[in-house]
Amino acid sequence: MPPHLGKTLFLLGLGLMVLGALLWLGGGNLLGWFGRLPGDVRVERPGFRLYVPWVSMLLVSAGLSALLWLVRKLGG
Repeated sequence: MPPHLGKTLFLLGLGLMVLGALLWLGGGNLLGWFGRLPGDVRVERPGFRLYVPWVSMLLVSAGLSALLWLVRKLGG
């Protein structure tokens, strides 16, 4: 088992707890803008609905990359 695995898992769990607390305290309105960013494609027609959240998923990817970089940097 890698020597820093425990510290990495602890930091990841702590980050998830903080994110969960923010979402819980915000009552869902904290991320109300998410999914409606400029660049997210939404097409609605009778009998057809298409939603492609390009920009939202780019934002999620950048955030997760930054979080994993931080965990690796602090983890050793």
